[in-house]
Amino acid sequence: MFRTFKHTAYRLETLDHYKSPNEAEALRQFVAGEPVELDWFQNWLTMIRETTAEGRRFMRVRVVTVPLTDYSRFGVFCSEHTNAAGEDIRYLRRDEAADLPDYDYWLFDSYKLVRMHFDDDENFLGGELIEDPAVVVQHNYWRDAAWHLATRRDDFASE
Repeated sequence: MFRTFKHTAYRLETLDHYKSPNEAEALRQFVAGEPVELDWFQNWLTMIRETTAEGRRFMRVRVVTVPLTDYSRFGVFCSEHTNAAGEDIRYLRRDEAADLPDYDYWLFDSYKLVRMHFDDDENFLGGELIEDPAVVVQHNYWRDAAWHLATRRDDFASE
């Protein structure tokens, strides 16, 4: 769906940590204050650059606990690169997100909804395509509400 959506791909992120073998070493480097190797990230950044050059949009709201976890601080660091590639990542403090769902989802073109499932250790288990129109409309509402409340990445990072 990342390559075939026509207009927008939106993600709501709600966890304070995600397990990803691809980024584990970069996270370790970041936490240790070492230079962060970003080779693992290049395919994603290239896809964002190509997609946004075609006029399509990637949008994301990250719900975060303050003070930030090491992983969330790492996410702010990485979002400088994704925003530079064309994605628009914004941040929302958890205490301002009480009316939003407590799970992650992708919404493609406002009608293709994929609810993401994780285990108790933040390992991604897979996505569930949801086609019920009423459920999709509710997630569009949540997207709009989150976007309205969220802070642009650069403004959040400077706080």
